[in-house]
Amino acid sequence: MRGEYKVPGGKLVVVDVEVEDGHLTRVSLSGDFFLEPDEALDDITAAVTGMSTNSDAAQLGRAIADSLDDDVSLIGFTPESVGIAIRRALGHATGWYDHTFDVIEPVVLDPAMHVALDEVITREVASGERGPTLRFWDWDSPLVVIGSFQSVRNEVDVEAAARHGIGIVRRISGGGAMFMEPGNCITYSLSVPTSLVDGLSFERSYEFLDQWVMGALADVGIKARYVPINDIVSDQGKIGGAAQKRFAAGAVLHHVTMSYDIDADKMTEVLRIGREKISDKGITSSGKRVDPMRSQTGMARGAIIGSFIAHFRARYDTRPGRYTDAELAAARDLVESKFSTEAWTRRVP
Repeated sequence: MRGEYKVPGGKLVVVDVEVEDGHLTRVSLSGDFFLEPDEALDDITAAVTGMSTNSDAAQLGRAIADSLDDDVSLIGFTPESVGIAIRRALGHATGWYDHTFDVIEPVVLDPAMHVALDEVITREVASGERGPTLRFWDWDSPLVVIGSFQSVRNEVDVEAAARHGIGIVRRISGGGAMFMEPGNCITYSLSVPTSLVDGLSFERSYEFLDQWVMGALADVGIKARYVPINDIVSDQGKIGGAAQKRFAAGAVLHHVTMSYDIDADKMTEVLRIGREKISDKGITSSGKRVDPMRSQTGMARGAIIGSFIAHFRARYDTRPGRYTDAELAAARDLVESKFSTEAWTRRVP
């Protein structure tokens, strides 16, 4: 059985394994990585030979790390990456090319519906009712979407929000507040089986799931990079950030919001952004707009989204997707019973 894993920003790790009575009986490691000294290759494979096929990537990685002398250099890969490749070979973990992704192009909805659809669709992915799904948001009214653990009064000037007709909704993932007026940012949600990030820490999974969008940004002329824990930045500063929620039932929600052209004055009036936090928002002075996507590409927002979708479709196996009537009905019910209620919105006052 063969498993492959491309380390984000690193090299390809390939593992061939044989199994007997629930244990690894032969492990062969190859790839385009660098390893010094050469003899350490045998130490790596010996460390995991005999281990249980139920070992997770962290356990496999620890066994490898513990077996290596201090003078061994692994360049372009890690002990954990070998563990992930083994898990893939055994069928416990999956890669991008093991899936067909539903791609849902932007549909204009109330923004609270998109927050609810994150939960509806990711639960369907967990249950197997729907395949992995990439969907882009579009919305018809302004909203502040706060992270699952943020305090309303610490993050939002409620009176200013009401004055500008801006609603407040709490999402199910962590992270910071999203200031969302129609047309001012680009947001997408990726709902995938947990197997796609099997063996990855939360921090590593952010980088792994953001890999494709780095190529999509390059297509529109932006040289971007991932900055831990969850930021996407270019040479001109921060472009956007990601948030994530893992479902115990077996799926991961990963969504990203990138600034296209934001009214900075209104944003700083509505959001309580202190000096420490404002430093990574791309705001240098009053009256300036946060417009990294518009200014760096010169492209319309819709054209950028179209380019992103084309890049994803060219990179992976995809099919056109849509929201079913049942999904939209379930999302409306969640908006009414959860996301529009004071009990949920102000669960952290």
